[in-house]
Amino acid sequence: MNEIPNTAKVVVIGGGVVGTSTAYHLAKFGWKNIILLERDQLTSGTTWHAAGLVSQLGPSAGITKIRKYSLELYKKLEKEVDFSSGLKLNGALSIATTEGRWQELKRQATTAQLYDVDVKVLDTNDVEKTYPIINKKNILGGIFMPGDGQADPIGVTNLLAKAARKEGVKIFEQSPVEKILKKNGRVTGVKVKNKTIECEYVVLATGMWSRQIGEDMGFSIPLYPAEHFYVITEPIKELPKNIPVLRDFNDSLYLKEDAGKMLIGIFEGKSIPAFDKTNRVPEDFSYGEFPENFEHFEPYLEAALKRVPILEKAGIRKFFSGPESFTPDTNTLLGEVPDFKNLFVCCGLNSIGIGSGGGVGKVTAEWLMNGHINEDLFIYDIKRFQNFHSEIKFIKERITETLGDLYGMHWPFKQHKTSRNQKLVPYHDELKNAGACFGVSGGYERPMWYSLNGIKPEYKYSYNYQNWFPSAEYETINTRKNVGLFELTPFSKYELKGENCYEDLQRICTANIKKEIGKCTYTQMLNIDGGIETDLTVICLADNHFRIITAAANRERDKFHIKKHISENTKLIDVTDDFCTLGIFGPKSRDLMSDLSKNDFSNSNFKFGIGKNIQINDINVWVQRLSYVGELGYELYIDMSKAKEIYNLIVNAGKKYQLSHCGVHAMDIMRMESGFLHWGYDISPEENQYEAKLDFAISYKKNIDFVGKKALQDIRNKKLKKQFVMLTLQNSEPGKPLMLHDEPIYLNGKIIGRTTSANYSFNYKKNLAFGFVGIENLSQLNEGNIEIEIEKIKYKANYLTKKLNQIDYKSI
Repeated sequence: MNEIPNTAKVVVIGGGVVGTSTAYHLAKFGWKNIILLERDQLTSGTTWHAAGLVSQLGPSAGITKIRKYSLELYKKLEKEVDFSSGLKLNGALSIATTEGRWQELKRQATTAQLYDVDVKVLDTNDVEKTYPIINKKNILGGIFMPGDGQADPIGVTNLLAKAARKEGVKIFEQSPVEKILKKNGRVTGVKVKNKTIECEYVVLATGMWSRQIGEDMGFSIPLYPAEHFYVITEPIKELPKNIPVLRDFNDSLYLKEDAGKMLIGIFEGKSIPAFDKTNRVPEDFSYGEFPENFEHFEPYLEAALKRVPILEKAGIRKFFSGPESFTPDTNTLLGEVPDFKNLFVCCGLNSIGIGSGGGVGKVTAEWLMNGHINEDLFIYDIKRFQNFHSEIKFIKERITETLGDLYGMHWPFKQHKTSRNQKLVPYHDELKNAGACFGVSGGYERPMWYSLNGIKPEYKYSYNYQNWFPSAEYETINTRKNVGLFELTPFSKYELKGENCYEDLQRICTANIKKEIGKCTYTQMLNIDGGIETDLTVICLADNHFRIITAAANRERDKFHIKKHISENTKLIDVTDDFCTLGIFGPKSRDLMSDLSKNDFSNSNFKFGIGKNIQINDINVWVQRLSYVGELGYELYIDMSKAKEIYNLIVNAGKKYQLSHCGVHAMDIMRMESGFLHWGYDISPEENQYEAKLDFAISYKKNIDFVGKKALQDIRNKKLKKQFVMLTLQNSEPGKPLMLHDEPIYLNGKIIGRTTSANYSFNYKKNLAFGFVGIENLSQLNEGNIEIEIEKIKYKANYLTKKLNQIDYKSI
C-alpha cells in the first residue's frame, strides 16, 4: 500500500457512496492531489446495508436534477471503467389507499412533467397489470416511473472508487482521521495515523458519525441515527424477476425483488433512536447490526403479506436492523460549515444515498471549487439550520418523527410535532390565548393563524379547502380595512459596525445604500454569476452602523454570505434574539401609533422607508415605516425584556381600531397581493434580478464594483431565458383547486414554465400564482390560452400585468 502523502488539495473523509462520489468529481473537474481517507473499508459504515433504491423524482427541481444525474452517471461509468453497479431498472410503482395520498401522487405526476421524468398515472386495474402479484384491495390508483429501480450499494461505491482512482484520486482504507486541523478559522489539514496531512479543503462525508465529529470540534451537524429495519425472504419460486420496486406509503412499506427473494423494508411513523445509552456511534462500528426487534417490525410485515399474498409462502432468511442517520427535516446536508472556512459537509442522506450519491458528490465538488452554486438547493444547505438543531435532546427526539416523514403524508403547511417550543417570544402565552396556531419559523414558535369563534387552533391537513381559510380571510380583510398585528420576531437581524462597513455594504449589495441615519434601502446580494443570494433591507442606524433584516429561515445562510464578503475590521453582530419585532399594518396603523406614542407619525414627518427611535411608556423603541403586506404600516423593534409590556399596550390600544392578530398565512397572502417576492420560493441563486423584475434594486451609478456587477451587465445585454409573471385562475374559489408551487404553466397546450408561490386572495377573491415562464412566450400571454395544471387537471388562467394591490403607501 502506498504511503499517505504529507499534502493534499482536498481530503475527503469517508469511503461510502457520497465520499467516493465527491472525490471522483473533484478530480474529474480538474483538481489534482485529492485524497480519500476511510477509517475502515469502503462501504463499512452505512452504505453496505442500504436497500439501494434509485428514484428520479424529488421534491424540488434541484433534487430531481441530482437524482437524475446520479442514475445517468452510474450508467456512464459502468461503460467507462468496465464495472457493474448492479443497476436494475424495472421501474417503481407507488400506490395510494387513501384519497389524500392519491391526490399527492397525482401532484407528483403533474410536477414530474416539468423535469422530463416519465411518470404514468395508473388506475387500479393498471396497477394490477404492472404488479401482477399485488392484492388490489383498497387501492385507489398509483403512479409508475419506468426509469426507476435499484442498484447494488457496494457495487455503486466501488464503481465510483474505481473511476476516482482512474482520475488520480488516492484512496486509503484503514485510515481513521483523528482530528481536523484549523487555524484562524480555516482548514489547515488533518491528523491520521499520528501524521499530519496539510490541505486546503476537507469534505466531511462521514455519515452517522458526522454529528459527534462536529460536536467534538465545536461545530453543528444536525443528524442522528435511528434503527432501520428490513427483512429478506427465502427464495420465492413464483416471484417474477422483472417486477418494479413497490412503495405502499400508507403502510410505510417498500418491497423489491432481490435475486429471487423479496426485500421488505419500512419507514415507520415513530422510529427508535440508535445508541440510546451513549448518544454516540462507536468508532469501530463497521458492518454493524443490532439485535432483531420482531415485535416492532411485525405489524408492517403483516401489512406486506396482505398487500403481496405470495409472501405468506416464504420464510424469512435475514432480519436486518442497523443504524441510518436522519436530519431534522429529512433533507441532506451539503455546503460549507459556518465559521470553519473550507470545511464542507456531504452527509445526512436520509436513506436515499444510493439514488442521490452521484449527484450530491457533483454538487459538493462544484460548491467547493466555485465557492457557491447557481442552483436553488437551500433545501439541502446545512446553513438552513442553527446550532441548537444538533443538540442531542433536540435531534434524538426529532428523528423519531423524521424517519417516518419519508413515507408519511407530505401535507401542505405540515408542521413537525417533536422538539417544539425551542424559542418563545416573551408574550407567547398571550399569543396562545389570542388563539394562535403555531408553526416554526427560524427556530421560533410563530403564529401561522388565529382561531375564530373558539375553534381549536389546530391544522386539519388537506389538499383541498384549508381549515384555516376563515381565519386568513378575516385577518387579511381586517388588515386592509383596519389594522393587523403581525409577529415578526424570527426575521433575521444583523448589525454591521466599523469604519469600512458602508463601503462593504456598497460592495456586496446591488442597490445604492442610503447613508443617512434612519434611511432604509431594499436590495439584493448576489454571487459573482449574478444569482440572487440574499433579499434584504438595510437601515442606517448611526455613523458606521447599519442593521440588516432578512428572512427568518435564512439566518445562518445570509450571515455566512455577508461575513464571507466584509472586511476584517467590519464587525457583524447577530441581534436576532435581542429584539422582538412586531408589525402594525393597515390604514388605521398611524392612528394606533399616535395613541401609543407622542411622536409625530404624519406622512410629512415619518415618510415611507424611514426609521426612528420613539418612546412608548418611556420605553425606547426603534420603528421603521415599512410593510411587507403593501399597506401603511410600521415595524417595531423592541428590547426583548420590554417586549411583553409593549405588546400588551398595543393590544389594549388597538381595540379602538378593531385590531386583529394576524399570522404567517395572512402575511403571505397579502405580500402576494402586493407583488412582493419571497427568497427561497420565488427567487434563489437560479434567478437574476432582471428575470425577477428586481432590476430597480440595481445601481450602476454607484462608483464601486459590487459583487455580481459584471455578470449583471452581461445579462442586461443578452436575451433573458425566463421572466417572472403573476397569474390568476379563472373561476376561482378557495381550495378549488389548492395551488401551491411547482405546477406546470401551459400556453396553448405546451408547458412554458412553473409556479413558485400561490395563495387564495380573500380581498380580491382570486387564486393567485407567481411563477416564471420562458421569455419567448411572454409576449403571447395576453392573447394565448393559459392553463395551470394541478393533480393532472388543467385550469384556465389569466396573466396579470399589474399587482392586485395597487395602494401607493408612499403617499399616504
